[in-house]
Amino acid sequence: MTAVTTERLSRDWVTLGFMIFVHSMAALAFLPANFSWAAIGVALLLHWFTGCLGITLGWHRLVSHRSFTVPKWLEYFFVFCGTLACQHGPIMWVGLHRHHHAYSDQSLDHHDSNKGFWWSHMGWMLRDVPARHEVDRFIRDIKDDRFYLFCEKYFLLLQVGLGVVLYALGGWPFVLWGIFVRLVAVYHCTWLVNSATHKFGYRSHETEDKSTNCWWVAVLTYGEGWHNNHHAYQYSARHGLKWWEVDMTWMTIRLLETVGLAKKVKLAGSTES
Repeated sequence: MTAVTTERLSRDWVTLGFMIFVHSMAALAFLPANFSWAAIGVALLLHWFTGCLGITLGWHRLVSHRSFTVPKWLEYFFVFCGTLACQHGPIMWVGLHRHHHAYSDQSLDHHDSNKGFWWSHMGWMLRDVPARHEVDRFIRDIKDDRFYLFCEKYFLLLQVGLGVVLYALGGWPFVLWGIFVRLVAVYHCTWLVNSATHKFGYRSHETEDKSTNCWWVAVLTYGEGWHNNHHAYQYSARHGLKWWEVDMTWMTIRLLETVGLAKKVKLAGSTES
């Protein structure tokens, strides 16, 4: 494997161009002509579907760490919600996340926080980091799944399809808020887990990385900000371990367990399987 360095890594012009485009379109939503309370409501609803049910509950706790199990149809629903967050496809995302945990804050970590806040927040995505070419051994459980492969291949097209639906429902305000503002918000909330929760906050556990528990990131990410807890117990479905460490995603998992949809729920301190 090759250590990640910020120098001599080729620029990922496609990702850079895409990010400039998405952020520029999001800015247009704040023009008076595009302001709509209904559109803001759509953005908030889709933020929850894609950020909480999709990325946090689905791609992260369910698939990346297998912290619990659900029926396959429900797993696919959560994977689909995550795909609409447009953070690449689920196979690459899960592979990169597992790679991060294997080398957290070491030279091989693609968003090593030792390289600075900007690098860990989003700078790494704008470079062709070696980790992208080293994920195969981390995705053996999902790499041949047809639904995962479909989402991996068509994640951008699915976003376009959602945009068409939103335009039909509410015109350009729905598109600008429901697609672009929502994407930017979910992006930066997700990236704060890589950057802010390796810099700000407190540490409840001694881990071999710089992970921290940061309350305001937890608020923005449905409980993902209790990141030091997560790195200490990566297999745990619950990240907020203290009574005051509010974890909305855990509450959702607990609800799924109560109605019989979530099983084999792993918790901190239990035997990891």
